Amino acid sequence: MGSTVLSLRIDGELLDRLRRRAARRGMSVQDYVVGTLVRDDFDERFMAAVEETERFYAMGVTDVTGATGVTARASGTGPGLTSGLASGAGELAPASGRAAVAAHRPPEGSA
Repeated sequence: MGSTVLSLRIDGELLDRLRRRAARRGMSVQDYVVGTLVRDDFDERFMAAVEETERFYAMGVTDVTGATGVTARASGTGPGLTSGLASGAGELAPASGRAAVAAHRPPEGSA
């Protein structure tokens, strides 16, 4: 895969902040910005995969209340909550996967 040049106009104050953040990490501004974009792209692709998995399992998997995950959310179980069957405790657990994104981000500088 080759590389391509991207030219953009950026506010001077933002550029100064980016320079400071990059310097703290011992990186160039270019490497810092590219790394930030790579992490953001990873987060979006990861969330899309989590949502697709949730849709797949909601299409027929029944929780302890006898309702599918989609029905349970619509019936007021709570925003983004579903039965915690995986834990075996029957408690409510976040279904959105947003917490998982933060826990599964690639380490800084590995981009």
